[in-house]
Amino acid sequence: MMKLILLGAPGAGKGTQAEVICDKLNIPAISTGNILREAMKNGTEMGLKAKSFIDSGALVPDDVIISIIKERLVQDDCKNGFILDGVPRTVAQAQALEEMGVEIDKVIDIEVADDTIVKRLSGRRVCASCGASYHTIFKPSVKPDVCDRCNGQLIVRKDDEPSTIVERLKVYHELTEPLVEFYKERGKLVVVEGVEGVENTTKLLFEKLGV
Repeated sequence: MMKLILLGAPGAGKGTQAEVICDKLNIPAISTGNILREAMKNGTEMGLKAKSFIDSGALVPDDVIISIIKERLVQDDCKNGFILDGVPRTVAQAQALEEMGVEIDKVIDIEVADDTIVKRLSGRRVCASCGASYHTIFKPSVKPDVCDRCNGQLIVRKDDEPSTIVERLKVYHELTEPLVEFYKERGKLVVVEGVEGVENTTKLLFEKLGV
């Protein structure tokens, strides 16, 4: 059993690495972003509430995020472990997870320089149907703009547009970076330097996890 959290700035490769870990360890990768986007697509009350924050590049309030996680972690596929991608984003959220009794084995911090992130995001694509992630250079689909998994259309998300990227990085440095120290103090932090090429980062990650 392995219960993991992935940290790193937007574009550091958390979503891509979560998919790889999920396949290798046979545990679900829980992306708050995908859950929120599904809620927005379905026009739910929570989705509409979150939309205004996401569109402006701001963080979704803790009460919305934590309620989503609570519902997700009680499902049967999380019994043998899970990967949290995109949550917690603040120390307050991390404390809330602890108060919920959610035990975490390791917290993986994927470190990538800001200028590298801006370059990376220009090539990022996501499937409009199933949420699978791709990159035009590092993880291209077999057919351009078509998802390998479900044949859905690959799109550029609004939060990957340049103006939003700058705001997201600013928010990350102000609010999310303190999580690194939070988990370091608890002896759970594992730092992985995000290098060029998905496979290279994955190799370093698995070496640090000992799997």
